[in-house]
Amino acid sequence: MHPMAQPSTPLSRRELLRLGMVGTSGLTLPGLLRLRASASPTGATSRTAIIVVWLPGGASHIETYDPKPLAATEYRGPYAPIDTASPGMQICELLPRHARMANRFSLLRSMVHTGFCHQQGTQQLFTGHPVRILKRKPDHPDFLTIAHHLRFDASRSIPNYVGIPPANYTGAAYLGSTYDAFRVTGDPNAPDFHVPNIGLSKPAIGQRIRERRDLRTNLDRLSRDIDLRNEMQAYDNFELQACNLLTSPATRKAFDIAAEPEQTRARYGRNRWGQQCLLARRLVEAGVDLLTVQLGGKLCGRVGNWDDHPVNHNVFAGMKYRAPFYDQAVSALVEDLYERGLDRRVMVVVTGEFGRTPKISYAASTGGGIASAAKGTVQPGRDHWPRATSMLFAGGGITPGQVIGATDIRGEDATEGIVGRGDFLATIYRHLGVDPENVAFDDFSGRPIPILQSGAPIEGLTR
Repeated sequence: MHPMAQPSTPLSRRELLRLGMVGTSGLTLPGLLRLRASASPTGATSRTAIIVVWLPGGASHIETYDPKPLAATEYRGPYAPIDTASPGMQICELLPRHARMANRFSLLRSMVHTGFCHQQGTQQLFTGHPVRILKRKPDHPDFLTIAHHLRFDASRSIPNYVGIPPANYTGAAYLGSTYDAFRVTGDPNAPDFHVPNIGLSKPAIGQRIRERRDLRTNLDRLSRDIDLRNEMQAYDNFELQACNLLTSPATRKAFDIAAEPEQTRARYGRNRWGQQCLLARRLVEAGVDLLTVQLGGKLCGRVGNWDDHPVNHNVFAGMKYRAPFYDQAVSALVEDLYERGLDRRVMVVVTGEFGRTPKISYAASTGGGIASAAKGTVQPGRDHWPRATSMLFAGGGITPGQVIGATDIRGEDATEGIVGRGDFLATIYRHLGVDPENVAFDDFSGRPIPILQSGAPIEGLTR
């Protein structure tokens, strides 16, 4: 690993050269962070946070944030645009709650990349690398695991990176599984919802676990002294995290969504997506920095995602079915963060891996169900389209109420303010206080890989 990270303020070149005299083998990231903290008046760092609301399969930009009312009928679909609280911004009529609070978010309509399938699209956006091969897991760590690594503290009583659940096809790659997300896979709306392996209800049991761990740590010191590959340290990190999760009342409290007033739970929507977003708000309020909220499953329709090929869904029936759940959950999350004063600390990003083909396609359904006609029935759909992807940004110091970038009259290609995957990641890294020009990690072959190949923060998005 070759970290030269800026936890709060950038290290000067002189400081880096001075610190470099210690030698890369002797200067670890925790040591670097401690040196920087001791040099500041307070020793404190600003803990910004991010919530990525992920739409697996890729949502149609035309039926969400980039309607095209002047396009020909074979492109535009049945839904009209509506005005919003931000003058000049129109979105699809399926999102009336978004429209009413549009002065609290901004839209990007011109994200472009080259990942035409789900794995490629996701991994290009999350890693910044131009992967064109279908891979279940990325060759490079995604930006959330990188941020988790740079902020890692095994002694925390609550996980710092939580996936509710994590986005598909992402992972820590050569950083190691220590930095993968803490997974929450259940339905927070279920009456019996609970997160396993956190917050033992009996304090005495937790005390015994801590005592046994302390004893084992003392016995293992000799082994640690001869551990040349840091395997013991990696094991210790896993064990310490597990111990903290099991014994911390704060962790149990943070995940206890049942403690929320019923009025608040209803505001988000008494369904899986609404309660996932509410749980994310609880967790950032409790101090979690990095979260994904993946909105998939039954609320999407028959195939459980936003991948509205005509063989999967009638795209217009699918969007109409899922829009009320989505509209309520996302708008409640954004408004709640503002009302609680969390909007400067927390950035919300809403997107999927790509948009959908502006030209409507037709094919026979492969099965009947929610948002899909009976098997064999020809129905409309939209296919993968990375040439135009819309994203919503809220909080995190953005300038709200604006539209950045534009696509042509049919929504096929970005024509103004084109943004690439590197620009997207540079924007997020800036919010998280990471200087990508000065952070690199060794891959499996020992070659140092910068965390960002190219890109600059999206112009005009932030103040």
